[in-house]
Amino acid sequence: MIITYKIKHNKNFSVELSKGREVALFALRTKSRTSKDVKHIGLKSAISNQILKKYSNNKSLKRISSVKLTVPGQSIKFENETIRIKYLDTEMPFDKQINKIKQIELDNMYAYVACVVSEKEEYKCNSWIGIDLNITGHCLVASNTKTGKVYKLGKKAHHIHQKYKSLRRNFQKRKKYKLVKKIKNRESRIVRDLNHKISRKVVDEAEGKKSGIVLEDLEGIRKNKKNSKPFRYALHSWSFYQLRKFIEYKAKL
Repeated sequence: MIITYKIKHNKNFSVELSKGREVALFALRTKSRTSKDVKHIGLKSAISNQILKKYSNNKSLKRISSVKLTVPGQSIKFENETIRIKYLDTEMPFDKQINKIKQIELDNMYAYVACVVSEKEEYKCNSWIGIDLNITGHCLVASNTKTGKVYKLGKKAHHIHQKYKSLRRNFQKRKKYKLVKKIKNRESRIVRDLNHKISRKVVDEAEGKKSGIVLEDLEGIRKNKKNSKPFRYALHSWSFYQLRKFIEYKAKL
């Protein structure tokens, strides 16, 4: 399976990122996929090829705000717990147990390292942990079918959404739209961190008890018009899909 790790690179790529944006704008305008066409911009051809491929294929894209530098796996050396990208003169410590690195995306602060990792062999389950995702109270309730133990996680989720909903509404009334965006991004980071902690707790519990995990199927629930307005708001506010994906990939690992 493929896992992406986010690490700080502590390098200044402002020049390369500016050139990458030029390449992306060229791809959007001309739909070119040949690095020779953007040789005059001065970005390394391996990175230019990745950017051209990404932006020339996107037919729905109308404008470009920011562009990441994409480095393909064949241009990356990984040994002695260190990542080296020669033509960017970059070294980064990386101590993860992986099979190989597929690619790295770089922005002003972070490197997003996409890696191939091995999945553990499946074990025979002694019991099952059933998971119910809620929109009020605790955002996740899990119960073990064998022991009968019940776990209630994410109690502060409802408070988080009510707090930031109120802040966004207040800033919108005052037409401070930059603050609305800032608050929304902050809420997203808090939710992501909470989802990571909840999913880790569930998977650790399942592994410790040699249990399987059964997730509630929420397919189509967003389209159900019979649900009340508060229910629909809470459902869309909380990232159930993200939490589900976190549980899935942590369980596979």
